[in-house]
Amino acid sequence: MRRLGRVVFVVGTLVMSAAIHAHEAPIAKKVLVIGHRGASALRPEHTLASYGKAIADGADFIEPDLVMTRDGVPVARHENEISGTTDVAQHAEFAARKTTKTVDGEKVTGWFTEDFTLAELKTLRARERLPEFRSTAYDGQFQIPTLDEIIDFVAAESATQGRVIGIIPEIKHGTYFQKLGMPMEDRVLAILAAHAYTRTAPVEIQSFEVANLRYLRGKLGKDHPNIRLLQLLGDVNEQPYDVVAAGKQLSYAQMMTPAGLRDIAAYADAIGPSIRSIIPLAADGTLGQPTPLVHDAHAVKLELHPYTFRPENFFQAKNFWKGSDPKTFNEAGSVAEIRAYLEAGVDAFFTDDPVIGRKAVDGR
Repeated sequence: MRRLGRVVFVVGTLVMSAAIHAHEAPIAKKVLVIGHRGASALRPEHTLASYGKAIADGADFIEPDLVMTRDGVPVARHENEISGTTDVAQHAEFAARKTTKTVDGEKVTGWFTEDFTLAELKTLRARERLPEFRSTAYDGQFQIPTLDEIIDFVAAESATQGRVIGIIPEIKHGTYFQKLGMPMEDRVLAILAAHAYTRTAPVEIQSFEVANLRYLRGKLGKDHPNIRLLQLLGDVNEQPYDVVAAGKQLSYAQMMTPAGLRDIAAYADAIGPSIRSIIPLAADGTLGQPTPLVHDAHAVKLELHPYTFRPENFFQAKNFWKGSDPKTFNEAGSVAEIRAYLEAGVDAFFTDDPVIGRKAVDGR
């Protein structure tokens, strides 16, 4: 999902008729708990340890964000720039690879996965991305996993747990990697097809871009009923980067209108908006009224899988805070906030702590 960003989401025209649709029923048969980068509140994100913790805590799906190595292997990192989530800066042998690149129109300085072979990346170790909020006790313990390794791991955990666990990979920076000659879409499909587990287990491929999801819909057709597509939606003031690169004007705000949602429904099965585009924050930071987004999406048979619920006060609406310290781990507040969104009709949700998500859904 997106980087740590605005706490208050400006929803513009979405606030119209909000109160009318305050209570919606999900259209999914079962509301799903998605382990956002695994159990990223409790273990360094995008590690097998994080995914394992999410599964043990009851996640229905685990989420690997995918970027490419120099030798064409999809690996799990939130971004292709890895200084914030690995110890690469401490490796003197890689010091010369620090550089500045333009990724999706923004200049970024650091170390990038596409400049490393898989073997080189395997010498690095993961570290906590949000040390100001979360424990660093597990820093330095875990490798960067490949998509192949994640699938094998989930298959083994599924057998051990006696339940099917879904995988919801995100293709990161699709246009960027295509321009580098490293397109991910066909590679991801080939890997999914190569594993017996992902030929039948539920898979949902997601992207903030549009063209790659349309391409995948054309490739998948009706021959892969276990694979669904999720259109992620960013800030209303932003555009999908493939749209920017093509010189077009489509914005995420337009995509969240009834007409935009009808267009998405032609190629995707669900949308993944920010939680604040469903229920925005009021001016005082408390939870406001639901927008029509759930109602409008359900009207065209799109499920809603919003991101991201986090257990610390800082990420929650003010009326759910426990005390006044933004760093406080606040399970009860997160459960209460998730339940407000369940009442609004979401069909699944991303959470950094799946055990909290399970409590919210199961009524514990």
